[in-house]
Amino acid sequence: METRHSNYYLFPIKVVATDIDELNHVNNIVYLRYVQEAAGNHWHTVVPEELSAHIIWVVRRHEIDYLKPAFLGDELTVKTWVDNFTGVTSDRHCEILRGTEVLARSRTIWVSLDAVSFRPKRIGEEIAGLFFGSEKE
Repeated sequence: METRHSNYYLFPIKVVATDIDELNHVNNIVYLRYVQEAAGNHWHTVVPEELSAHIIWVVRRHEIDYLKPAFLGDELTVKTWVDNFTGVTSDRHCEILRGTEVLARSRTIWVSLDAVSFRPKRIGEEIAGLFFGSEKE
């Protein structure tokens, strides 16, 4: 089950056979899928449907550092948080963990689009406040 903690979100993953490559560890592109799934789940957990239905997100840039491999059956956690919303962009970070061990780190720049017109759409304080609330200093 997903867990939300103040400014970060924890998304559990169990490594399955289709995640494994010919080197017998999680394929690099699968880590990216984990990052995207965690981001989407975080968004839909925090933002009510009446607000989230008006915005879709597209990736402008992914940066990922692969530190250690994950293997079949591993129980992982993606820890993700939004650093900021600036105009139409969002800067999101993730750590893929096995227990407390960091296997990968990522940073993604997302661009928000209007769900009807597909034109860039600013993220207002109403949504930003859901992610940062009174804890943003």
